[in-house]
Amino acid sequence: MIAIPNQSNRLCDGLSRRGFLRIGGLALGGLKLADVFRAEARAGTRSSHKAIIQIHLMGGPPHQDTFDLKPDAPSGYRGEFQPIATKIPGIQICELLPLLAARMDRLAIIRSLVGSQTAHSLFQCETGWPSANDGNHPALGAAVARLLGNVETSMPPFVVLPPPREDHFSMAVGPTGFLGPAAAPFKPKGEGLQNLVLNDITADRLADRRTLLASFDRLRRDADASGTVAAMDVFNQRAFDVLTSSRLLEALDLTKEDPKTIARYDDGRPGQEMLGGPGLSTRQVLIARRLVEAGARCVSITFGQWDTHGNNFRHLRNYLPRLDRAVSALVDDLEARGLLNDVTVAVFGEFGRTPIINKNAGRDHWPAVNCALLAGGGMKTGQVIGETDALAAEVTNRPVHMQELFATLYHNLGIDVSHATLPDHGGRPQYLVDSYEPIRELV
Repeated sequence: MIAIPNQSNRLCDGLSRRGFLRIGGLALGGLKLADVFRAEARAGTRSSHKAIIQIHLMGGPPHQDTFDLKPDAPSGYRGEFQPIATKIPGIQICELLPLLAARMDRLAIIRSLVGSQTAHSLFQCETGWPSANDGNHPALGAAVARLLGNVETSMPPFVVLPPPREDHFSMAVGPTGFLGPAAAPFKPKGEGLQNLVLNDITADRLADRRTLLASFDRLRRDADASGTVAAMDVFNQRAFDVLTSSRLLEALDLTKEDPKTIARYDDGRPGQEMLGGPGLSTRQVLIARRLVEAGARCVSITFGQWDTHGNNFRHLRNYLPRLDRAVSALVDDLEARGLLNDVTVAVFGEFGRTPIINKNAGRDHWPAVNCALLAGGGMKTGQVIGETDALAAEVTNRPVHMQELFATLYHNLGIDVSHATLPDHGGRPQYLVDSYEPIRELV
C-alpha cells in the first residue's frame, strides 16, 4: 500500500510528511523498523562483537532466599530454604539452584548492591539511573546502539524480548530517554514480527517498490535544505536490508535450533504462574543467545514476576528451578560456542526483599540491599562481592552501587564511562553514569 499525503500535512519545520510504503507491516519513511536504525547514524561499527544479555527479574527477587541465605537468622527472618555448597569452596547459594552452584567458577555474585529505589522501576534496571529527576536517560541497549552502531546491517543492535504476557511494567522495557523514539529497541512480537514478513511480495517486486520510493524522494530532495530526506534514504535502505535478510528471522526461529539444545534450556513444563504478571519463558533465554550470536549487541528479557508480598517460598519453588536451568544452560551454551568472554550475562531485579517475613508468608520491598548474578564478559568470576549483616538487612562490607554495575556492563562492551557521552534534547553531553567506575573486583 502506498499512501501519498496532501500538501497540508506538514511538520513543524514546514517539511511535508513523506508518503509511506508499507510492505507486510514494514512502514518506511521514518517509522517502525527504519526508526530503529536512526540511533546508529552517528556511530561507527566495531571490529569485535561484544554483547549484553540482561535478564530482568521483575518485581525484585529476595536476596536472602537466593544468593545470600542466612540459615542462622531467627525464626520470622530465616527462610525455608537451605544453603548448598558451590564449585567454589566457601560460597553457598540456595538449594533450589544446584545447576548454578555447579557452575560457580563461571559466575560472580554481588551481595551488596545498593542505590535501588523503593518503587518498582524497570527504568533503573535498564538505565542504572533512578526514575525521579534522572534527566531522562536511555536504556543501556539504546545507548550502546547509538555509541557502537550495529554489527550486521540486517540485525538491530538492541532487541527486547517481551514476556509471554506483557503488563504495564514489562511494556516499559527499553526506554529511549533523551535519545528519542529513534533509539527504540526492536520488539519481535505482534506488529514487530510483521516487519519481517513480505506477505507474498517477491524480492523483485520489493526492489521495484524500493525504486519507486527512491523516485518519490528525488522529487523533494532538492527542496530539503535540512537533509532529512537524504538521511531517510539511509535508514530505509537499512530497513530493506533487514526485510530481505533471513538473519534476524532465523535467529528468532527455534525450529532452526537443535532439539537437544532447546531441552537444556526448557524441560517443556511451563510451571504454574503464582503471581500473574507477565510470566516467564526459558526459551527466550535461548533466543537471546541466538540473537547475540547473529549480531545483536544488547538483548533484554523480562523473566517472570518476583513481587512476593505473599507466598514467597511457594512462588520461589516454582520459579527458581526454571531460572537455574535457563541461566545455567545459557552459560554452558555461550562457553561451548566460544562466546562467553564476549557476552556478559546480567541477572537482577529492582531491589531486595525485607528481612522479616510478613503475615502472608511474603517479603516486602527492601531497597537497602539487592543482589545480582553475573557471568561472562571477560570478568573475573568464581567470587562473591560484598557482605550483609546476620539478617541480610544492611551492607557490612563493600557496597556496590547500581551505577557501578552499569559502568561494568559498559566497560565489558569496550565503552569508557569516564569519557563517553550522549547528547540530550538540548545538545548537552550527558555521561552514561554519574562518577562511578567499573567494579574493580571484576575487571
